[in-house]
Amino acid sequence: MSYENYCDALKAGQKDYRAHLQKGDYPYLPALDEILSYTPVEYELDIGLCEVPLELIVGTRTRGRTNAFASNFMPLLSTQSEFAGKWMRLCTSLQEEGLHDSVKVYEFMNRFYVLEGNKRVSVLKFLDAYSVPCSVIRVVPKHTDTKENEIYFEFLDFYEVTRTNYIYFSEKGRFAKLLEQVGTPEGEKWTEDDRLEMSTVYINFRKAFESKGGGKLPITVGDALLAFITVFGYQETKQKTAQEMKKDLAKIWDEFLVLTEEQSIELSMAPPEESTSPARYKNLLNLIIPDNSNKVKIAFLYEKTHRTSSWTYGHELGRLYLENIFPGQVETKGFENVAAGENDLEIMEQAIADGYNLLFATTPVMMPASLKIAANYPDVKILNCSLNTSHPTLRTYYARMYEAKFLAGAIAGSMTPTNKIGYIADYPIYSMAASINAFALGAKMVNPNAKIHLDWSTLKNRSVSITDDPEINYIMDRDNTSPGKTSRRFGLYRINGETPDNLAMTTWHWGKLYEKIVRTVLNGTWKEDDAASGSRAINYWWGLSAGVVDLIYSQNLPQGTKRLVELLRNNICSETLIPFSGELYAQDGTVMSKPDQIIPPKEIITMDWLMDNVVGSIPAISDLNEEAQTVAKMQGLGKTQTPNA
Repeated sequence: MSYENYCDALKAGQKDYRAHLQKGDYPYLPALDEILSYTPVEYELDIGLCEVPLELIVGTRTRGRTNAFASNFMPLLSTQSEFAGKWMRLCTSLQEEGLHDSVKVYEFMNRFYVLEGNKRVSVLKFLDAYSVPCSVIRVVPKHTDTKENEIYFEFLDFYEVTRTNYIYFSEKGRFAKLLEQVGTPEGEKWTEDDRLEMSTVYINFRKAFESKGGGKLPITVGDALLAFITVFGYQETKQKTAQEMKKDLAKIWDEFLVLTEEQSIELSMAPPEESTSPARYKNLLNLIIPDNSNKVKIAFLYEKTHRTSSWTYGHELGRLYLENIFPGQVETKGFENVAAGENDLEIMEQAIADGYNLLFATTPVMMPASLKIAANYPDVKILNCSLNTSHPTLRTYYARMYEAKFLAGAIAGSMTPTNKIGYIADYPIYSMAASINAFALGAKMVNPNAKIHLDWSTLKNRSVSITDDPEINYIMDRDNTSPGKTSRRFGLYRINGETPDNLAMTTWHWGKLYEKIVRTVLNGTWKEDDAASGSRAINYWWGLSAGVVDLIYSQNLPQGTKRLVELLRNNICSETLIPFSGELYAQDGTVMSKPDQIIPPKEIITMDWLMDNVVGSIPAISDLNEEAQTVAKMQGLGKTQTPNA
């Protein structure tokens, strides 16, 4: 039997050898010594005995026996050779007695190269074994700024926590994201049970993923597994069999396709134009003459109540606005006190059971439940109020508030007598740095000496301090105050004794945004947007020109200031003025935009730097209070991420 096995292995080796020659590729096993001859090494580390997946063993340490194997580790020497005899005897021994000795390997960039045990690896690969125990010496390269190198150093941090080597990613940040999804507390390491659970999950998932054709996609199994866990949750995923995973994979296949695209997000910068094509005549007629049988039932999910939260109150006004705009065509309901991770999934499912077919989740912390609902209820339209989210199974929406902040900054810059202006921010999330920087740009445009002193309202163990500075008498604070509260510390105000003078307020017109989204459902363009975007995630991100954000200012402002605001507003709406264009500098003097450049929308969303006239910094997640940490972990800026966040 071992002779037949060798003949089959030899055929596989010869086939691989010929295929590589035809492509002009090297047909033998690569040797680590040659790779290291042009790769700077930092140090070597003996990490002891490890279970190594055979697919990760790709070559030999030295050139010694490489010509005996094709690049797939299958033999190339004839059946009459001494090598073949040893291979056959080893094959019989492994099948009858199992492996007695570990293989000695060197690991470099999470690929393994054999020092002793090439034939054992060859036989085990032929027998389709999954892994082999190895004595491993790690070769660590010098740290560089190349993508592959940075991913590897993230892997080293991940390995310190998990002692797991079979999971790997093609993009930065995903090792930390996996630890977050699994629920690994910062500073803790995986136990043997943790490793066993993940190994079972990985093997089941890989079997399901590859049976669906996942091996043809240019992503790693780790990339796909992370996307799967993000949707279904790790605790639920642990309970699934490979067959159950296969069924769920079909529901979210676009989640994997989006990982293969350079641009994973379809950013909608303006509402779609109203169409008058004959194909939509019936739908347009329904807007005029409502057909109650096709009524859209819309559920709004609020984390807090409209009486205690200005954020919820704004969205509640948007819900009521919809009912006024589309009488008889929509039915809406607001669900308050929806707690992320506690009852959000249950409430969403109940809303769907009650016939609601369009769901607006009004906070990013509901994203995990939103993803699961989108996967399990493909006929329900669900949108999450967040930004820069690459999940094609649902849509997200937000507004370009930075445009209104730019106008507020111009007012503050033109009126400050001290050139010191305060700015109180809340959550360090996507687009927040853009709002701060736009405010700073607006102030600087009219007053080159203006400095923006930044503080945060969500820091733990510390209250806002800039209000104690007597020279800071103009402050940009929260967008508006909560219903029922008498505090006038919102918007842009001037400190004038005990009571602030409110000068301007940036506003969210959620009703306008909801109207434009719902109209795409009523007139039939929703599905066309899906077709146009392909597998990319649709993110609505509209601004002043769409009427979804604005600046309301006091009529007591100087006449010239009011004229300036209107001029700037009109120019932004017509795109003759683009705030983030021209020569821009960060705090450390780095040129972020040259005189003839415009910062693209994607970079504005993920902006994690501050303008050179901003005094202050973006806090780390660990410096935030508990509520803010939850939000920041979902939508936080890159520089706020802790190792396990």
